[in-house]
Amino acid sequence: MRGGRHVAAVTDASFALAPGECLALVGESGCGKSVLASALLGLLPGNARTAGSARLAGTAPDGAPLPSVELLTATEGELARSVRGRRAGLVPQSPAAHLTPVRTVRAQLEETVRELTDVPRHELRSAAEGAAERAAFPADHLDRYPHQLSGGLAQRAATALALVGEAPLLIADEPTTGLDRDLVDRTVDELRRHADDGRALLMITHDLAAAERIADRVAVMYAGRIVELADAADFFGTPGPQHPYARGLLNALPERAFTPIPGQPPELGALPEGCAFAVRCPHATAACDVVPEPVDGVACHHVPVGALATGEAADA
Repeated sequence: MRGGRHVAAVTDASFALAPGECLALVGESGCGKSVLASALLGLLPGNARTAGSARLAGTAPDGAPLPSVELLTATEGELARSVRGRRAGLVPQSPAAHLTPVRTVRAQLEETVRELTDVPRHELRSAAEGAAERAAFPADHLDRYPHQLSGGLAQRAATALALVGEAPLLIADEPTTGLDRDLVDRTVDELRRHADDGRALLMITHDLAAAERIADRVAVMYAGRIVELADAADFFGTPGPQHPYARGLLNALPERAFTPIPGQPPELGALPEGCAFAVRCPHATAACDVVPEPVDGVACHHVPVGALATGEAADA
């Protein structure tokens, strides 16, 4: 940043994602979810730096294993030629900005089908229409330009484009933005089918109902760190979230306690020395002056099971 400042947008993120699995990455706006996705696909701005390792494996359409790719050190040429769209698809957070403004949706779908599949040229039109139908994009809007689409239609167009390549990994960044509930359910069900066919799905979302509908596991991010990683059945059911922030996210839902989390998340450029959630947490103690390390998928200094639900706290 200006003045030589650095912002740690994502820190110590660690997870594995298997074929056939959906991992939902949730958390408040600005916590680093989309930055993480951009890092995996080499789409960060030029002043960003990454460290660590992000390995992508997978299998070819014929079932043959593909060589592992180190995403964080791959060149732009490698990412453009063999990763993006082919091995890792993306439903972008701002679909209208990713669509080519001077070409119709049909033209962009046909081009994507031609580049990523073996569909014969004379079948491109029908294949593009099939891809649109898969994402619930209306056929009578295919010949429109991006500026003629509503936000929800642009979202569905972007989803259709992302699904064309049947990539072993699909990253869906807020794929339900601008959609009504019926279309949300249809979209996430289609994404779930993508995973059920033996592919991996990383879904970044604020929509916890959508996450509950299709996720196998849930990762909760706060202030650039993953503070909880849990099976979806446990997270949304019993015993429920283990981290106080994760519990607060669920309790803020209208169908649950409808109780907001007090305060505001910290700026990533001015994070506290210890636990970033401590200033908003009713269970904070002096132990929280040190950043907690994840234990059994939860980064918290306090015993979460039962105690946090009743307002009691104890040192772990």
